[in-house]
Amino acid sequence: MYVFICENSIEGIFTGVYDAWASRYGHRNLRLTIEEPQTYELFCEYIRVVPSPEKSQKISRAVCNSFGREVYQDICQAIMATDTKKRHRLDKADCIYRTILLGFAMHDGHQVLTALGEPYVARVFELARSTDREAHHLLGFLRFRQLKNGILASTIHPKNDVLPILGEHFSDRLPQERFLIYDELHQTAVLHTPGAPFILVDASGIRPEMMDDVSTEELQFQRLWCTFFDSIAIEARRNPKLQSQNIPKRFWKDTVELQQIR
Repeated sequence: MYVFICENSIEGIFTGVYDAWASRYGHRNLRLTIEEPQTYELFCEYIRVVPSPEKSQKISRAVCNSFGREVYQDICQAIMATDTKKRHRLDKADCIYRTILLGFAMHDGHQVLTALGEPYVARVFELARSTDREAHHLLGFLRFRQLKNGILASTIHPKNDVLPILGEHFSDRLPQERFLIYDELHQTAVLHTPGAPFILVDASGIRPEMMDDVSTEELQFQRLWCTFFDSIAIEARRNPKLQSQNIPKRFWKDTVELQQIR
């Protein structure tokens, strides 16, 4: 058995798919994984995959052309999801690989994610839905704050790597703004400048206190918003359980109007 160890990213996994396909070892004789194994198995050869933009782009084009843009986006969202391997025995990278193989073998690759009878397809569908659901939540719950330097900044703590989705959305909605979305959990950030595409950067060097250095006007607007939030509330209709369903508690620490009731 040949085990391809991939980087946990779109480029890393797509490169792994390319290398596994090109290896000619036979699809039954190999598998992909995103983590270094804790214990090595007998009779397995481990191959570390070096991410390659060129190889990744070839797989991206092939998937888009054969399966359609929508399926390609779903596969990318599955890769962006956090794979809870302790809870599930199917490795994310291998499920992506098997799903792509099935799509190429089908008469109509656009329908590959409807083959939910296959465990690996069901796993890809589940992961894609998890990322999409969380991104949808954050598109409504994300709050920007104006820093003293004039930049609009937001800090989030998502389970999945949803920054590319958020970056595309807010770049389209706020094309003339300078903004920063900082994913503190994954230590990455989206940077946007007026009239330019957003970029994803390594944010491990960001100081958390920098994100709290807000302008005087921002503090005033926060107080006004919290006052409005409290004034429209009807005490007799308080329903904390429903509130937690509409805005899950893990988003509260990043939501201005709920920070005082955590």
